[in-house]
Amino acid sequence: MTRIAIIGGGKIGEALISGLLQAGHAIKDLVVAEQYQPRADELIAEYSIRVSTIADAAEGADVIVIAVKPGDVESALTALTKVDLDGDLEQLIVSLAAGIPTGFFETRLPAGFPVIRVMPNTPMLVGEGVSVLSPGRHVKAEHLELVRGILGSVGKVVTVPESQIDAVTAVSGSGPAYFFLVAEAMIDAGVGLGLTRPVATELVVQTMVGSAAMLDRTGDSATDLRAAVTSPGGTTAAALRQLEAGGLRTAFFDALDAAKSRSAAMGSAAE
Repeated sequence: MTRIAIIGGGKIGEALISGLLQAGHAIKDLVVAEQYQPRADELIAEYSIRVSTIADAAEGADVIVIAVKPGDVESALTALTKVDLDGDLEQLIVSLAAGIPTGFFETRLPAGFPVIRVMPNTPMLVGEGVSVLSPGRHVKAEHLELVRGILGSVGKVVTVPESQIDAVTAVSGSGPAYFFLVAEAMIDAGVGLGLTRPVATELVVQTMVGSAAMLDRTGDSATDLRAAVTSPGGTTAAALRQLEAGGLRTAFFDALDAAKSRSAAMGSAAE
């Protein structure tokens, strides 16, 4: 079984731990490095997982997952330099840190060390995430297959060139927040129209869940599914006309473009 060290015990790190355990990964082959003791105690109590230092966690691990905030990556790598990392393709770095390019790791690790950059999203907390992989220069097909198997335990996995990762960040990395904002706005509107907040919340949440399931399972495009709900001169057409008049499509494009630009700026700053 693959031995995995997870550097960082935040929500994304915890989601990975939970998903791996549910997928049948042996607890003895998992270790997490978490410096904040109260958080470490929470992880121990919840998952009975071993918590250690970064250096100890990485020692002997087949895969080292960097699941810390972008600003903490440098210190994590500094700690890793104290470990006898095996650059002969025996170990693999998987980075879940937003905005940090593979080159940042490759210049600080032994020559030829394989690095895979991943943009996850928070629905992995409930096993419904999407993780997008971008391989570094020294990654081989077997490395990608290994990581696809690991991250497949918490949702779907997609592979793209690293040149597209900033766009991925804008679409799926930040994407859950857009849906939460839409849900929040629809719930507030429902309350404004006379529904109780619990009823409005239940209606909006289930409508989003059902709509997502239709997109996922029917094979129809979003355009086709929207058209099927929109009767000429009906209530849906009236609502959509208002959304279009409010510049919905332009607002979404500008929002995603801003997110992409911010991701690119973070990557440039890291380099």
